[in-house]
Amino acid sequence: MENNLFFVDSKKLSAEALKKKHRIENDPSSRTNHMEYMEGMEQIHSDIMDKVLTEMNDYDYNHYTADDVKRALAKESCGITDFKVLLSPAALPFLEQMADRAKAETSRHFGNTVYIFTPLYIANYCENYCIYCGFNCYNDINRKKLTYEEMEKEMKIIADSGMEEILLLTGESRKVSSVEYIGQACKIARKYFRNIGVEIYPVNVDEYQFLHECGVDYVTVFQETYDADKYETLHLMGHKRVFPYRFDAQERALMGGVRGVGFSALLGLSDFRKDALATALHVYYLQRRYPHGEFSLSCPRLRPIINNEQISPMDVGERQLCQVLCAYRIFLPYVGITVSSREKESFRNGIVKIAATKISAGVSTGIGDHEGKYKGKEIDDAGDEQFEIADDRSFAQMYRDIEEEGLQPVINDYIYV
Repeated sequence: MENNLFFVDSKKLSAEALKKKHRIENDPSSRTNHMEYMEGMEQIHSDIMDKVLTEMNDYDYNHYTADDVKRALAKESCGITDFKVLLSPAALPFLEQMADRAKAETSRHFGNTVYIFTPLYIANYCENYCIYCGFNCYNDINRKKLTYEEMEKEMKIIADSGMEEILLLTGESRKVSSVEYIGQACKIARKYFRNIGVEIYPVNVDEYQFLHECGVDYVTVFQETYDADKYETLHLMGHKRVFPYRFDAQERALMGGVRGVGFSALLGLSDFRKDALATALHVYYLQRRYPHGEFSLSCPRLRPIINNEQISPMDVGERQLCQVLCAYRIFLPYVGITVSSREKESFRNGIVKIAATKISAGVSTGIGDHEGKYKGKEIDDAGDEQFEIADDRSFAQMYRDIEEEGLQPVINDYIYV
């Protein structure tokens, strides 16, 4: 197995471990097959991955013209072909018209509301070697796993700010952040929050069922990139290397009884237009198979990480990002769209008036530092952050800003009976 070098400190790597790292980086034949399941990974034999990848691989976005865009925007409903047109370079000059259409769809299905939530990272140990990620097992960062007492303290600080929805995240280490540990975190979170999501390593159907019983309402999984060949070059070691197991995570979560699922590619890792197409089609096909589920999309762009200041988004500017979000809204009018704190305040303020329906606030991607972020207290033993954020507004400030934009901030609209 290539996943036995979990959460190592690169300064303390043995000569043998360094040699193995070098071999994995430079000799593709030394890596496990990224399309083969590892022991313990459940296969559900879904056909959706083949459908999505076939559409993505056949997508020639340079084929479309301005006339195609005009025809797509003139239609009452948007099909797959129309969506492909709206993602194409030919549609970029029509961004204002796309924004008007997206805004109308958002208003029709979501009214004037914007949901607010915050993430809480409870551990940053990881067993994967993903070359673009700040948590990867070879990156020299401060590692931390919150105790149950520490996470309850963090949750209370967040809840005291007025927040009612939380997203719990871990690094991808099943050994350190077990399913049982995450389940207990969810039980604690249920004491303080009305809506609980998790963004963790993919698990099997029975494990998603267990997490749902512990209080999980929704599961978010980033496929990172839907380009399987590119995926192989980015995920060199660990369970995350297995492309199809990650792809089917949301379907396994729905099979486990989870109410909602979130999807995203990390734009900038590969061809963003093809990744955006695949992400939306992943939702489209699953939505038809599981019509009772709640579905959401996000559009994060690559951000700088610790020890790799050279990482930056590849050819995905704000206009292109806006185009993707507008196309998502027109194609999938009922789906929630989240805009990340990776984006600047000005962009987030604008996009919630057009296509986005959910926004994070009071964000920290570090471990155990909310008392420092929320109350200004010096924290000595916090774990390092996964990536840099661009919008660090507090919950209170975000709430005020949304109101000033003429929108209605919402912190919860679920009642448990």
